[in-house]
Amino acid sequence: MSRAKGNAAEDIACQFLVDNGFAIVERNFYSRFGEIDIIALKDDVLHFVEVKSGLDYESAVLNITKSKLSKVIKTAHVYMKKSSLDIDFVFDALIVAEQKVEFIENITL
Repeated sequence: MSRAKGNAAEDIACQFLVDNGFAIVERNFYSRFGEIDIIALKDDVLHFVEVKSGLDYESAVLNITKSKLSKVIKTAHVYMKKSSLDIDFVFDALIVAEQKVEFIENITL
Protein backbone atom coordinates (compact mmCIF):
# COMPACT_ATOMS: atom_id res chain seq x y z
CA MET A 1 0.00 0.00 0.00
CA SER A 2 1.25 3.45 -0.80
CA ARG A 3 2.07 5.94 1.94
CA ALA A 4 -0.68 8.23 0.60
CA LYS A 5 -3.31 5.48 0.96
CA GLY A 6 -1.98 4.67 4.42
CA ASN A 7 -2.20 8.31 5.45
CA ALA A 8 -5.75 8.56 4.08
CA ALA A 9 -6.79 5.47 6.06
CA GLU A 10 -5.14 6.90 9.19
CA ASP A 11 -6.98 10.20 8.70
CA ILE A 12 -10.30 8.31 8.49
CA ALA A 13 -9.31 6.27 11.56
CA CYS A 14 -8.43 9.39 13.57
CA GLN A 15 -11.75 11.01 12.68
CA PHE A 16 -13.58 7.82 13.71
CA LEU A 17 -11.76 7.76 17.06
CA VAL A 18 -12.42 11.46 17.77
CA ASP A 19 -16.10 10.99 16.84
CA ASN A 20 -16.23 8.15 19.38
CA GLY A 21 -14.77 10.09 22.30
CA PHE A 22 -11.05 9.41 21.92
CA ALA A 23 -8.35 12.06 22.14
CA ILE A 24 -5.50 11.56 19.67
CA VAL A 25 -2.22 11.66 21.60
CA GLU A 26 0.23 10.89 18.81
CA ARG A 27 0.42 9.54 15.27
CA ASN A 28 3.17 7.44 13.71
CA PHE A 29 5.33 6.83 16.77
CA TYR A 30 8.50 5.02 15.74
CA SER A 31 10.97 2.91 17.70
CA ARG A 32 13.71 0.59 16.52
CA PHE A 33 11.12 -2.22 16.73
CA GLY A 34 8.48 -0.67 14.51
CA GLU A 35 5.70 1.88 14.33
CA ILE A 36 2.41 2.56 16.07
CA ASP A 37 -0.09 4.22 13.76
CA ILE A 38 -2.21 6.01 16.37
CA ILE A 39 -1.97 6.47 20.13
CA ALA A 40 -5.26 7.64 21.60
CA LEU A 41 -6.72 8.17 25.06
CA LYS A 42 -10.24 7.42 26.29
CA ASP A 43 -11.51 7.02 29.85
CA ASP A 44 -7.96 7.03 31.29
CA VAL A 45 -6.93 4.11 29.06
CA LEU A 46 -4.25 4.49 26.40
CA HIS A 47 -5.08 2.80 23.10
CA PHE A 48 -2.33 1.74 20.72
CA VAL A 49 -4.19 1.49 17.42
CA GLU A 50 -3.00 -0.40 14.36
CA VAL A 51 -4.73 0.88 11.23
CA LYS A 52 -5.19 -1.50 8.32
CA SER A 53 -6.91 -0.81 5.05
CA GLY A 54 -7.63 -2.92 2.04
CA LEU A 55 -10.02 -3.59 -0.78
CA ASP A 56 -12.11 -5.67 1.58
CA TYR A 57 -12.38 -6.33 5.30
CA GLU A 58 -10.84 -9.80 5.21
CA SER A 59 -7.68 -8.81 3.34
CA ALA A 60 -7.18 -5.87 5.70
CA VAL A 61 -7.61 -7.99 8.84
CA LEU A 62 -5.23 -10.64 7.56
CA ASN A 63 -2.50 -7.99 7.43
CA ILE A 64 -2.41 -7.99 11.25
CA THR A 65 0.12 -10.76 11.64
CA LYS A 66 1.63 -12.16 14.82
CA SER A 67 4.96 -10.60 13.80
CA LYS A 68 3.35 -7.17 13.25
CA LEU A 69 1.57 -7.38 16.60
CA SER A 70 4.81 -8.30 18.35
CA LYS A 71 6.49 -5.19 16.89
CA VAL A 72 3.58 -2.98 17.98
CA ILE A 73 3.73 -4.37 21.53
CA LYS A 74 7.49 -3.80 21.78
CA THR A 75 7.10 -0.28 20.40
CA ALA A 76 4.31 0.45 22.89
CA HIS A 77 6.58 -0.53 25.76
CA VAL A 78 9.23 1.86 24.42
CA TYR A 79 6.59 4.61 24.27
CA MET A 80 5.38 3.94 27.83
CA LYS A 81 8.93 4.02 29.19
CA LYS A 82 9.99 7.08 27.15
CA SER A 83 6.86 8.96 28.26
CA SER A 84 7.19 7.78 31.89
CA LEU A 85 3.56 6.65 31.85
CA ASP A 86 1.90 4.41 34.40
CA ILE A 87 -1.55 4.00 32.88
CA ASP A 88 -3.73 1.16 31.65
CA PHE A 89 -3.31 0.43 27.95
CA VAL A 90 -4.71 -1.85 25.26
CA PHE A 91 -3.94 -2.73 21.65
CA ASP A 92 -6.70 -2.16 19.12
CA ALA A 93 -7.13 -2.44 15.38
CA LEU A 94 -9.06 -0.15 13.13
CA ILE A 95 -9.99 -1.60 9.75
CA VAL A 96 -10.80 0.79 6.90
CA ALA A 97 -12.30 -1.12 3.97
CA GLU A 98 -15.24 -0.93 1.60
CA GLN A 99 -16.21 2.57 2.76
CA LYS A 100 -16.62 1.23 6.32
CA VAL A 101 -14.65 1.54 9.52
CA GLU A 102 -14.50 -1.38 11.93
CA PHE A 103 -12.98 -0.93 15.40
CA ILE A 104 -11.64 -4.09 17.05
CA GLU A 105 -10.76 -3.56 20.68
CA ASN A 106 -8.08 -5.44 22.59
CA ILE A 107 -6.61 -7.53 19.78
CA THR A 108 -4.07 -9.22 22.05
CA LEU A 109 -6.54 -11.45 23.87
